[in-house]
Amino acid sequence: MKHLHYLFTILFGVAVFLFFGLAYPHHLHYQEQYQLFLFDSTYVFDIVKHPGGVADLLGRFCTQFFLYAWVGAAIIAVLLSLVQLLMTRLVDWGWLNGLCFIPSFLLWIFQLDENALMGGVWAVLLTLLAIWIVSVLPKNRMRIIAIITIIPVLYWMVGPAWNGSHYYRYPAVTPYLLYAAWLSAVFLPLLIRIIANRVFAPVGRWQKIFYFSLLVITFIVMGTFVRNNSNFKAEKVMQYDFMARFQQWNRILDTVDSEKPNNQIGVTVQNLALAMRGMLVNHMFDYNQNGVAGLLPDVTRDATSPLPTAEAFYQLGMIYAAQRTVFEAQEAILDFQKSARCYKRLAQTNLINGSYEVSRKYLMALQKTLFYRQWANETLTLLGDEEAIAKHPEYGRLRRMAYKNDSFFGDKVTPQMLEDLYFSNTDNQLALEYLSAFYFLTGDREGYAKLLLNIKGKVNSE
Repeated sequence: MKHLHYLFTILFGVAVFLFFGLAYPHHLHYQEQYQLFLFDSTYVFDIVKHPGGVADLLGRFCTQFFLYAWVGAAIIAVLLSLVQLLMTRLVDWGWLNGLCFIPSFLLWIFQLDENALMGGVWAVLLTLLAIWIVSVLPKNRMRIIAIITIIPVLYWMVGPAWNGSHYYRYPAVTPYLLYAAWLSAVFLPLLIRIIANRVFAPVGRWQKIFYFSLLVITFIVMGTFVRNNSNFKAEKVMQYDFMARFQQWNRILDTVDSEKPNNQIGVTVQNLALAMRGMLVNHMFDYNQNGVAGLLPDVTRDATSPLPTAEAFYQLGMIYAAQRTVFEAQEAILDFQKSARCYKRLAQTNLINGSYEVSRKYLMALQKTLFYRQWANETLTLLGDEEAIAKHPEYGRLRRMAYKNDSFFGDKVTPQMLEDLYFSNTDNQLALEYLSAFYFLTGDREGYAKLLLNIKGKVNSE
């Protein structure tokens, strides 16, 4: 039966891996973009000096790899499988072996929440590891010494009975699922020890039948909980945001052609992709629209919804607007972390605006990361090099497209802002696409006619 159990462990790990890799990859990308893991002694010490800091640090370390969804899926699969294997080492589960999968399944369900942090998984794993170490020691003075030593060490690693530890992005929210996983990991083995000789224990082939049946039932029940707690609507929204972040315009258009978005972020990204391909004016009404709110939505004070709007500002050449929007989005992250995505964009906007020392600050921080280091090193060479920036295919273009005169910018984008942007550089076809679309969506025929006259007059004067 041990071989059968290992087979189910492998199946469990593969299921977790495929789920996060195929069905939930953008939840992993979402996690990665709201932290900035630095290979820096000050950063590390600031985390580990608090109770629960070791689990928190290990969780953050793992999360940086979520930039690549399949790597993130493999990490989660391995950690949850290790939790399950440690459960099997604590007691002889007998025909009740299916119950030892419960903590791992509960952690899987916990990780379905985009605000659940990986430190919680590490806290359960470290707790089980400590219990296992104590359990394998001989029952003598050595075990007593080990318990006295491990208790304060575990307190430092996973926190004081879990209170105040950094395992969920919302500080005011209690992660009950995580607590349930931890309690089941601690008390299920104790329960099995108590009832092992007091419950009906099948023998012979019946034991194998009960053993296999309980494993299957556990997988079916917990798998149903996984399915019912998965937020695939949020996954789709995160997909659009991810594609906009990496400027995958063709992929966006392929996606909206197969399934037209019906949420604000999806529509905003859809319209940006259409405009980037010069298709917005002619094809915007082939897709779902949400009025001007789906073109350039009003900036809200949260960490998620402003980022696609900021991407549109950036591509349009509204660099100061993009910079302010990204900065405020980062400051709205509820667990007060910094964002690798936001740091990168703030380095770019300050470079384009000529604020080289501010850009240097962000780039020097990114130099201490694993996956942004090379980009930061390459970008640092551009600071102050006006000729190189002018020739750069992205930064040079955006600097030429930006406002040439001081311009007031409020939270609500107006046609006048887009008109000023376009007529400051008539090569900015993206601004023209957005301005025309703005008039179409508001039904402002007079404004559009005036725009055409202004364009004609501009051409004649040249």
